[in-house]
Amino acid sequence: QTRVYGRDRVKFMESLVVGDIAELKPGQGTLTLLTNERGGIVDDLIVTNTSEDHLYVVSNAGCADKDLAVMRGRAAELRAAGGDVQLEVSDNALLALQGPSMAQVLQAGLSGDLAKLSFMNSVITTVFGVPGCRVTRCGYTGEDGVEISVPAGRAVELAERLLGVPEVWPAGLAARDSLRLEAGLCLYGNDIDETTTPAEAGLLWTLGKRRRTAMDFPGAAIIMAQVKEKPKRKRVGLTCAHGRGGGWGRRPPLTSVPTSSGTVTSGCPSPSLGKNIAMGYVAAAHSRAGTALTVEVRKKQQPALVTKMPFVPTHYYTAK
Repeated sequence: QTRVYGRDRVKFMESLVVGDIAELKPGQGTLTLLTNERGGIVDDLIVTNTSEDHLYVVSNAGCADKDLAVMRGRAAELRAAGGDVQLEVSDNALLALQGPSMAQVLQAGLSGDLAKLSFMNSVITTVFGVPGCRVTRCGYTGEDGVEISVPAGRAVELAERLLGVPEVWPAGLAARDSLRLEAGLCLYGNDIDETTTPAEAGLLWTLGKRRRTAMDFPGAAIIMAQVKEKPKRKRVGLTCAHGRGGGWGRRPPLTSVPTSSGTVTSGCPSPSLGKNIAMGYVAAAHSRAGTALTVEVRKKQQPALVTKMPFVPTHYYTAK
C-alpha cells in the first residue's frame, strides 16, 4: 500500500498506468495496469483518488518491490524536471471480508451507512472500534466485499473481532483462487505478466478513452497497434467435464488438432459448478466461445470447450 502526494500525483500515476486517473471522483478507485515499454503488464493495481490529499495505490504483495522501484524511479525523474510528487509506503495490514453476508456483518461495526458505499469506492472510518481504517468496497472474489486497510498494530484485534461473528470464516488463498477463477479474474504471475499485453489478456476495458487517444502510457504504441490489428493470441475461459482438475494449474498445453494452440494458465475444480474450469491463452483463430480444444491434464488428453467468462455471475454492489 502506497500513498502518492504532491500536485503532480495524477500526472505521475498516469505516466505509469493505462487508466484515466484524472477522471476519478473523490473516494473512487479503479483497477488499472502498470505496463512496460513492450506493452507487457508489470502488475495490476488498484488506484484510488482519496478524499484526502493523495492517491492510494494497492499492489500485489509479490510485486511490491519491483512496483516500488518503478514508482520511485519515475518520481525521481519527475522531481528532477521540477515536478511535485512524494511517495509514502504504508505499513498497514489489509484484511478482505467477502461474501453475501459481508454488508450485514460489517455494518454492525460501522457508524456510517455501508449501503451508500458503491463498488470500487473507499472511505476512512472506524471499524469495530479501530479508528483510521480505510474501507474499500472491492475484493478479488467476484462477490460483494470490502478490503480493510488497518493499522498493523491492531490488525489481529480486528481480525479476531470479525472471526467472532458466526457468519465469518477464515479463508486461505486457495479458496480465494477458486472464487477469482469462477469470476474470470486474472491472477498476476499466472494469467498476466510482463510477457502479456492488455489486448491479449482481454483487459482493454482498463484503458481510459482519453489515454487511448493520448497514447501517453508505457507501451502505448504496441498496445494500440494490437487494438487496431487484433492480437495473435487471446485469453479465454475453458470448461472440462472430465479428469482431475488439479493438474490444470501447471501450464499444460492446449491443442487444436493438428497444431498447438496455447497454454492453460489457471485451473481448478469449480466448487460452484461441480466441473473443472480454467483460463489460458489460445491462438485468436481458436478463441471463439464454443470452440472444442484438447487439454493435457496429468499427461492425459482431455476435451475442453472455450467458454465465456465469468463462469459464475458476479455480485458487485452498486449503491441505489
